[in-house]
Amino acid sequence: MKTELLIGALALATAIQVIPFGHNHVNPPVVAEPAWDSPQTQALFNRACADCHSNETVWPWYSHIAPVSWLVVHDVEEGREHFNVSAWGVQKKNEGDDAAEEVEEDEMPPLVYLPTHPEARLTPEEKARLIAGLKATFGSEKHRH
Repeated sequence: MKTELLIGALALATAIQVIPFGHNHVNPPVVAEPAWDSPQTQALFNRACADCHSNETVWPWYSHIAPVSWLVVHDVEEGREHFNVSAWGVQKKNEGDDAAEEVEEDEMPPLVYLPTHPEARLTPEEKARLIAGLKATFGSEKHRH
């Protein structure tokens, strides 16, 4: 019984690799970038945020294996849709003014992202610098009204 279950699980794992979703690891061209307030803000952003919020995603090995690939591609597509620094001023929806608040409230980077991307884990000082830099670069809702 255990052998049959194992064989069935391996067959299923192999079969889902051919499902045509999660294999598109294309990075569209960078068409426009924001005027960063400093190179330090840009470096912190690139380290902690750019994989999902730019067209310069680094696709790790596990992003090529279903079903994990499905989740990774979905997260990158959703991240780019809401906030993409590689299409700044070109993309209709670009919620840069929310970026600092998302980091401040520990909503970004997502906890599920950190175990496989330890470089995205910021010290309290780096986090404070990133928040200040995001506010300086993109503004905030408080300053826009």
